[in-house]
Amino acid sequence: MRHFSIDTVSTWERFYRANFINCLSGFKSANLIGTVNKEGQPNLAVFSSVVHLGSDPALIGFINRPLAAAPHTIQNIEATGAYTINHIHPSFVAEAHQTSAKYPVEVNEFEAVGLKPLYIDNLIAPFVAESIIKYALQLVEIVPIKHNNTFLVIGAIKDILMEETLIGVDGFISLEKAESMVSLGLDAYFTTKLVARYGYAKPDSTIIKTD
Repeated sequence: MRHFSIDTVSTWERFYRANFINCLSGFKSANLIGTVNKEGQPNLAVFSSVVHLGSDPALIGFINRPLAAAPHTIQNIEATGAYTINHIHPSFVAEAHQTSAKYPVEVNEFEAVGLKPLYIDNLIAPFVAESIIKYALQLVEIVPIKHNNTFLVIGAIKDILMEETLIGVDGFISLEKAESMVSLGLDAYFTTKLVARYGYAKPDSTIIKTD
C-alpha cells in the first residue's frame, strides 16, 4: 500500500487531482437540479453533492461550487427561492451528464440536452419529466464556506413526485428498483444493488437482517 501525502497530491495535474480526491469520499447520489430565473428562463445542472440534513423538518442540502465556476443554479435559487431535485436513471444518464457543460446563461439546458421540463401547479421551478423520483424545495438558507468559496444550499422539501409502488410498508424507498444512479469521480455513473437491510441497532442487541 502506497502512502500519498497531500503535498504530493497537490502537485498533480488539475483534473487528475480532482478525480482522485472526488473518488475518496465514495459513491454519491447523482441528481439534476432544476431552476428558473425571474425572467422564466429554465436552468438544469447535474450535482453529486446532495445530502440529507434532517427528516423533521425535512431538509436537503447541496454544495454549490464557487460562483465563478457555477453561478446559474444558485443565482436562480436566490432570486426565486424554488428549485427541484431529480434522480438520474440509465435511460437519460448521458443527457444528464451533458448539463455539466458551461452553457451561457441564456441557454435552456432542457432543450440543449434533450430532456423535458415538467411543471406542476403553484411551483415555478421545473422538474425533469423523465426522472422517476423527484422533489421540490423552498430555499431555507445559503451558508458560505469561506475556506474554498463554495456554498451549502439548504432547502425544505415541499412536494414529492414518485410511483407509490416504490415505497415500502415502513417508508423505505426502493431506489434500486427505480434505477436511481450514483456517481464517482468527475464523470462515472453506476447503478446499485441492495446487499442487506438490518434492524435498529442497540448496544445489547445482535445483528439481525430485516430483508
